[in-house]
Amino acid sequence: MKLAVVGTGYVGLVTGTCFAETGNQVTCVDIDVRKVEKLNNGIVPIYEPGLETLFHRNVEEGRLSFTTDLEEGIKGAEVIFLALPTPPGEDGSADLKYILKVASDLGPILSQYAVIVDKSTVPVGTAEKVHAHIADNAKVDFDVVSNPEFLREGVAVEDFMKPDRVVIGTKSDRAKAVMNKLYAPLVRQGNPVIFMDERSAEMTKYAANAFLATKITFMNEIANLCERAGANVDDIRRGIGTDSRIGKRFLFAGIGYGGSCFPKDVQALAKTAKDFNYDFKVLKSVMDVNYEQKTKLMPLILNHFGGDLTGKTIAVWGLAFKPYTDDIREAPALDNIQALLDAGAKVTVYDPEAMENVRGVIGNSVTYAHTQYAALDDADALVIVTEWPLFRTPDFDKMNLLLKNKVIFDGRNVYELDQMREVNYTYYSVGREAVLAPVEQKV
Repeated sequence: MKLAVVGTGYVGLVTGTCFAETGNQVTCVDIDVRKVEKLNNGIVPIYEPGLETLFHRNVEEGRLSFTTDLEEGIKGAEVIFLALPTPPGEDGSADLKYILKVASDLGPILSQYAVIVDKSTVPVGTAEKVHAHIADNAKVDFDVVSNPEFLREGVAVEDFMKPDRVVIGTKSDRAKAVMNKLYAPLVRQGNPVIFMDERSAEMTKYAANAFLATKITFMNEIANLCERAGANVDDIRRGIGTDSRIGKRFLFAGIGYGGSCFPKDVQALAKTAKDFNYDFKVLKSVMDVNYEQKTKLMPLILNHFGGDLTGKTIAVWGLAFKPYTDDIREAPALDNIQALLDAGAKVTVYDPEAMENVRGVIGNSVTYAHTQYAALDDADALVIVTEWPLFRTPDFDKMNLLLKNKVIFDGRNVYELDQMREVNYTYYSVGREAVLAPVEQKV
């Protein structure tokens, strides 16, 4: 099939590349001239495991191309995906100006029947608005379909190529046939393609992300209670995660969620509820708790150093909002770095992929280390914010030589308590008792 993908951000680039991998002819369109030049020169602008290999293979084999010309990009396309930004407004609503602008531009240049697919996460009723904007100037038949993405950053390629389910919102039998044909290679093992109306499909994406964000936040609340009650949140996670009604995923306590989806989608669903005069109390609590959770280590850090971080150097491991990505949108690391700087500390940071993105946001207000161990040199303590695998089994002997004090504040519960006792570290984590080393090793 011939496809067009409008927008080469995270969702658009993964969508275009993966559909090319299944044999389709895909043209990706973007108004950012510099980005399209980079893509045409073989430069992948985001870090996502497995994406670069598929990207280069499909470009070389002529199935994947890039242009800034919308009319050229959609020429002959049977399916046109809209994978455009929907940034949150001040009231939490998703801003549809980019999607509706492209919809208006599509109308007069459609030359044959096409299925227009809302791939972006959009509020309930967006498919109707997109249809209206296209219909204003369209001279041919078309359908607008809602097909939300459920990609997890870090495993997005695998999620796309082997989806748990595909959700498609349309009342058109013609559009259903086209979308069934398109997704057939990806669901050969029997995972369902679920058809529903457009509004239900739009709501499904928000409901899924809001539920997962709620699950994370619930465990963070349990963790906070554990700290007061003397319980261990890891034991509780294992105790409830084996219940098939609950499941073991998204039960890890920590310092809150971030990223491009959960914060924005929870806000947008809350705004949708408000628009329909419904008081969605749970979502309000989720947002409030997550906001406070992001910097929950700060009181522990301040208390450990007697309330004053002036002149202290704090090392931070992890900047991306989660492992296996360079995405720092709504990342807890940014909140913690700012809080440390405001408290008078000097901050040295390390992340395998996200440091350039952080540099673009906060500049040189922190020191960027070239390795995880270089970040520890002469630091008074280590703060772990992102659970990259390379942080899980560090060389503690090397760390001992670099850190002034054997102190770790762990926002992701990377280490076991017994392990910290063995290496004689003072160790603070989330929802578990503090491990206090009997003596400080250095002054």
